[in-house]
Order: sequence, then structure tokens, then C-alpha cells
Amino acid sequence: MSETVDERIARVAFNDDGLVAAIIQQWDSREVLMLGWMDAEALRRTLTEGRVTFWSRSRREYWRKGDTSGHVQLVRGARLDCDGDAVLVAVEQVGAACHTGTRTCFDADDLEAVAGPELSA
Repeated sequence: MSETVDERIARVAFNDDGLVAAIIQQWDSREVLMLGWMDAEALRRTLTEGRVTFWSRSRREYWRKGDTSGHVQLVRGARLDCDGDAVLVAVEQVGAACHTGTRTCFDADDLEAVAGPELSA
């Protein structure tokens, strides 16, 4: 028998503010698009409605990606990490994912990290 939505959400280790980090990834290319925050209700909506919903920490309200911009995120899958403290949501991104209008939120500021050594086979 499959778990209910409530049982799946109960496995999430929400932080002290009742939130969990939600990493949003393009389902087919695996490109990381953005990071947002979800409380239990935002996660419930995401898992049951087929569109990604976040909790806005600054506005203190729910927001469904694309309702004002048209840049929607259609859910293709969701997974919990091994510690239960992060959610990976696979989406079909329509339009830009970032509020700046770019495809991904991770293309703006290269920290120029030193690459680790190559592994020998």
C-alpha cells in the first residue's frame, strides 16, 4: 500500500522555522535552476497540484512559480534526500527560473573555485 501525502510529508525534517530547502532541477537535462523554501503546506501543494509552490520568507505568503511571470514549473517528480532535510523537485521549466529573467539562478556569480585533481582510472 502506498503512503499518503501526509505520511510522505511527515518524513521531512523541517528546520526550526518549519521550512525545508527545495532544490529545483530541470527534469531532463538535470540543470539546477533555483533554490526555494517550502513549509508543509507548500510541499503538499507541490506534490498534489503539479505546479511548484514555495513559502516566501520575505512576504510571509505562498507563491506559485509562474502565476505572475508566466514562467511556470510543472512538476515531473520529487525526492527527499537521505537526511530528510532537503527536497529535490524535478520540473519542466517554462521560461526563466530566476526572478532576474535568466534561465537559472546559478549563472550570475562564479566563485572561481579551484578544481580538484583528476581521478586516475
